[in-house]
Amino acid sequence: MEKYARFKYMPCLPLGKDGKRVTASREHIDISKNAAAEGIVLLKNTDNALPLQKGEKIALFGKATIEYVKGGGGSGDVNCPYISGIYDGFAEKEEKGLVKVFMPLIDFYKDYVKNAQKCVLTEEQISANWAVVNNMEFCQKRDDMTYDTFAGMHVKETSVPDELIQSAAENSTTAIFTLSRFSAEGTDRRATGGDYYLSDIEKDLLSKLCDSFEKVIIVVNSGAQICCEDFALNDKVKAVLFAWQGGMEGGIALTDVLCGMVNPSGKLPDTVTTTYDAYPSKDEMAESFDFCTYSEDIYVGYRYFNTIPRMKKFIRYPFGFGLSYTTFKIDGFVAGCNSDKITVAFNVTNTGDVAGKEVVQIYYSAPQGKLGKPAIELAAYKKTKLLEPGESQTLAVSFDIYTMASFDDLGKISKASYVLEKGTYALFIGNSSDNLEKLDYEYSINEDIILQILNSYCTPYELNKRLLADGTYEELPKEKKEVKYAVPKVSPYVHTETTIPFDMVGEEITLEEFANQLTVEEMIHIAGGLQARGVCGTGYLCEVNRLGIPGFPAADGPAGLHLNRKTGVSTTAFPSSTCLCASWNEELIYNVGKAAAEEIRENNIGVWLAPACNIHRNPLCGRNFEYMSEDPVLAGRQVAAEIKGIQSQKVAVSLKHFACNNKEPNRYRNNSILSERALREIYLKVFEIAVKEAKPLTIMSSYNLINGIHTSENYELLTGILREEWGFEGIIETDWDVVSGHVGELLAGSNIKMPHGEPDKLKKAFDDGIITTDHLKATALRILNVFAKLGE
Repeated sequence: MEKYARFKYMPCLPLGKDGKRVTASREHIDISKNAAAEGIVLLKNTDNALPLQKGEKIALFGKATIEYVKGGGGSGDVNCPYISGIYDGFAEKEEKGLVKVFMPLIDFYKDYVKNAQKCVLTEEQISANWAVVNNMEFCQKRDDMTYDTFAGMHVKETSVPDELIQSAAENSTTAIFTLSRFSAEGTDRRATGGDYYLSDIEKDLLSKLCDSFEKVIIVVNSGAQICCEDFALNDKVKAVLFAWQGGMEGGIALTDVLCGMVNPSGKLPDTVTTTYDAYPSKDEMAESFDFCTYSEDIYVGYRYFNTIPRMKKFIRYPFGFGLSYTTFKIDGFVAGCNSDKITVAFNVTNTGDVAGKEVVQIYYSAPQGKLGKPAIELAAYKKTKLLEPGESQTLAVSFDIYTMASFDDLGKISKASYVLEKGTYALFIGNSSDNLEKLDYEYSINEDIILQILNSYCTPYELNKRLLADGTYEELPKEKKEVKYAVPKVSPYVHTETTIPFDMVGEEITLEEFANQLTVEEMIHIAGGLQARGVCGTGYLCEVNRLGIPGFPAADGPAGLHLNRKTGVSTTAFPSSTCLCASWNEELIYNVGKAAAEEIRENNIGVWLAPACNIHRNPLCGRNFEYMSEDPVLAGRQVAAEIKGIQSQKVAVSLKHFACNNKEPNRYRNNSILSERALREIYLKVFEIAVKEAKPLTIMSSYNLINGIHTSENYELLTGILREEWGFEGIIETDWDVVSGHVGELLAGSNIKMPHGEPDKLKKAFDDGIITTDHLKATALRILNVFAKLGE
């Protein structure tokens, strides 16, 4: 087969064993199901309510019993062959004699869902709504219409007749009530009943279940947190699980856990609070459609609740928390530092009666110094293998002292530098951010250490204040500076008339020589995307027929390969990113990435627009289901593992959305206003880890602005930080239909404007001397260098 045959000819070649397709194969669906089970977090288990006893009589409540929500909406959705709901999973268990399901309730929900789905928006109605929405100026009405359209894609929760509840209670001992939530890109969730909070119907049903049943179990089927106060402290509610959105067999994975076939080992990637009002960003998320201020600064998630005075009381379930059906002992701690790397070794023993896995977490507490720090921060973690009862495993984790450094953006010690302030850095070990034991070893330094001196980039000029560790605020300077651009360093462009094709690069011609064959018009051409065709419904990159450069198709993610439903190709729907991250298992996430990439490759796609790794700043962000965590170290490590799995199959990732894409309404023009310290320590840190550890081949800039400049036109972000500081060598592409200009993007260091470029504007800028052959050749070389790596 030719080097780039899958892009030139789109062959229908199955890649599985015995000539079978891997796309939506049983093997991949099992990977999805197992990942969903490992991401489930057990938050409460009073009186050993779980696992269910063999033959236990159960009554299933909640419309998700039948209409399980597998994932979020928008580009992150996946067209899969089927979705197994919660009842589907229990039906399998009932055949094995593990449970006895109260069927009249199942019949009730089946009838309800069937009738209610008649009111669910059709594809035609959805398209009509989008046609109206997309022609509106952004306003509250547009946001409401977007929110209502996505809400209309699923049936709403319903009340249950009292007599049916009574009959269920007379014939069952246990009620399992699933609360489901759905969100999507383009709009945020809301702190209202039926979304972040329970609806009146849900509260009423919960109250009746607690009055009627011996045991009530709550399952949360959501891509992000909801408020748990209606059941967390309710003595009648014996168990609570966050099952997230578990992909196409998430319902089966859940019942595997409930029945004890899988021991839950997930840990929360986010803090769950007692009220939305406790979040420091609650007002700033809602203050304007035009901007979003990040005045809480570096105090995001557990960094806020564990640091700021009087805020810890608002934690319901802490970051990193998750129960098991067994118990573990963590001991034998040994720690030390060698060559600026701290290593902690420890022993984990299963002290319970069933096999299970534990996640050991290492945190540090830095001296407050002049800069101020969070009380604790995650430094490293490790998940054990499946330990049998009585079995032990010795593990070790290491992290660079750079992990503990703070960025000094104001010059209190050294301006624009990563520093370790003098003092003692205490280390802690445990299985959640709230269950830690201090290690004897401490990292101590007698003077400040400046690890890196950088440039001040992406500084704010509209941020009035930021939060400090003691709960007070400090005022910030507001000086708007002029951004200076530099011409990329590249060997001179000397056009040659040879026409050696692209697949001969590395054999008859170097990449540099090949680039000199391109005309100026061709270099401008490949700096813009191309119309989608074939199974690819998103867009193409590159393509110059004269020189045999094929078009490289791109497709959406991250919960699996998103193809247009009209193609008739169904793919595996993997769990939401939040669910994957809750596994705290990098090997598992690597395997999910690898499996997804095999489907991408089999369908002749070259670039997968995934993974996404923006920080969970606020639980209401509509795309949190696509992102990993509130913590940049956890998210960065998990995303890096996924990238390695994906790119092992000669598929390019497009790591997104770079950066601060934490609010969906008016996302094309919303300005994220934050300090350089918060930007670097929290919102860029996750990308930095992924870039340095996994070397993604492409990165997608976000829609929003950062401190007044669109990310896609931000030279300091794209060139200064991403390329020069981190050493990124791949392609930078825009998100689809950004409102920034192609000339500004190219000057900033972006390479491809999607889904199409502005060639006439680029040509005029070239003729006017605004952009040069150096800009065009540098862009062409980056694009060609990446795609040369995708040949078979």
